[in-house]
Amino acid sequence: MNLRGLYVITDGSTGDVLLSKVEQALFGGATIVQYRDKTTDSARREQEARALRALCHEHNALFIINDDVALAKTVQADGVHVGREDSALTVARTALGNTAIIGVSCYNQLELALTAAQHGADYVAFGSFFPSPTKPNAPRATLPLLHEARAQLRVPICAIGGITLATAPALVAEGADMLAVISDVFASNAITQQAGLYRNLFLR
Repeated sequence: MNLRGLYVITDGSTGDVLLSKVEQALFGGATIVQYRDKTTDSARREQEARALRALCHEHNALFIINDDVALAKTVQADGVHVGREDSALTVARTALGNTAIIGVSCYNQLELALTAAQHGADYVAFGSFFPSPTKPNAPRATLPLLHEARAQLRVPICAIGGITLATAPALVAEGADMLAVISDVFASNAITQQAGLYRNLFLR
């Protein structure tokens, strides 16, 4: 599993628009795609998830589903990303098996990350590092936290929250293995080129 590089999270687009945006990001070098859709349209969500999984695998990218273990199992996603609930990691692992990738949100708390890693998380995510239009009230993580996490953790670390190309290099320098980005990629007028600029940060 290649848990490194640009980790794009879908922006709420649906149907052909969603698929087109994700494909452009994959052409630019995104290595992981997370499908995040909080609506209750289960039929559409399953259809989109299946299409995205196929698209990701065409590009040798990983396909992760946000917070829906049942959907991840149904479409045979590569894994799932879960929140802070203590049982979430255990439930996901039991349902999806040992080969699934399970990521855990740890916000701005190193202790959560250490516990998640101890219980078998494949990666941990910290953030929001910067003001985020997606989650404006999210807890704020810091570069010193990222530095300390890198020193203590042996699992890959994902940074998330309001990341732009201007702020991304500092996160990589402090030890982020993945940068989770929504707006700065999918709101771009040139998604493939923008994704490529993020990819280049990991080639140095």
